[in-house]
Amino acid sequence: MIATKGYAVQDAKTDLAPWDFERREVGPHDVQFDILFCGVCHSDLHQIKDDWGGSIYPMVPGHEIVGKVVKVGSHVKKFKIGDIAGTGCLVDSCRSCENCKEGLEQFCLKGRTDTYNALGQDGKTPTYGGYSNTIVVHEDFVLQVSDKLPLAAVAPLLCAGITTYSPLRHWKVGKGHKLAVLGLGGLGHMAVKFGVSFGAEVTVLSTSANKEADARKLGAHNFIVTKDAKQLESVAGSFDFILDTVSAPHDLNLYLSLLRVNGVHICVGVPPTPYEIQAFSLIGGRRSLAGSLIGGLPETQEMLDYCAEHGIVSEIEMIDIKNVHEAYDRMTKGDVRYRFVIDMATL
Repeated sequence: MIATKGYAVQDAKTDLAPWDFERREVGPHDVQFDILFCGVCHSDLHQIKDDWGGSIYPMVPGHEIVGKVVKVGSHVKKFKIGDIAGTGCLVDSCRSCENCKEGLEQFCLKGRTDTYNALGQDGKTPTYGGYSNTIVVHEDFVLQVSDKLPLAAVAPLLCAGITTYSPLRHWKVGKGHKLAVLGLGGLGHMAVKFGVSFGAEVTVLSTSANKEADARKLGAHNFIVTKDAKQLESVAGSFDFILDTVSAPHDLNLYLSLLRVNGVHICVGVPPTPYEIQAFSLIGGRRSLAGSLIGGLPETQEMLDYCAEHGIVSEIEMIDIKNVHEAYDRMTKGDVRYRFVIDMATL
């Protein structure tokens, strides 16, 4: 076993604190890489607090992981010692169901294995995430990361990046489309970058007027303050797509009214309470309400390659791991531009 240092919570009521544990030895198809940077996702906070239920303790969060390969198994073909590698939200799946065979491991019919707060495919071995100094992952779930970009800013691409890239690619959003991005946070700022890069006309919908300068700096063509009724009225029935990144309660009926006929409202945020939707909000314009998760492994690699080619990274604030709870507090208040990343050298 490999001695590993990390930060963990022991139950839902305790704070993250140093914790020593063991990783498995590197098997024939495994890659071990020492973690350089790990992004901080809003889901980390939800899961350590058991907000969604089913949390497994002790828990080492973190699924936006970038590091340097230090050991490879005898059968590994895609990686060598010294390579830069990454792992996102998944470390395994059944590999045999129809979704896995199509590269949609995130929708594994037999149950995917998340990078942390999950059980392995054996149904009993807990997974521990990226708030740690090293990790061992099957090579099929390790991603190749270009060294052309700042690695700390690449880390959030493994969740925030692919969560927004995947639906935009699935619905083929691009030139000639009007895309609205609802919410300008960790997910929203990446949606703006991708939408602009793909050639869409991008409008940011936000409750915060003070985010307009940031939105335009990111490339957004338009900005609408959703608390301003006149501004909202000016874009009624105008968007082909709305990418909804908001995880706080909000009225979908209001935003559905901003879609054109045949428009699609795509949810990637996870509010704590169910949506209430009036039927006429959909049937009145043959509108669709959809959702999207992360991408599978092929699409995530495609996204990383695209970002390397086009110079796209997340906007980040680097933190020491000892300051992670302060980061959580600020993240809850929306006080981050736009993703915290832990410098794992501070572990």
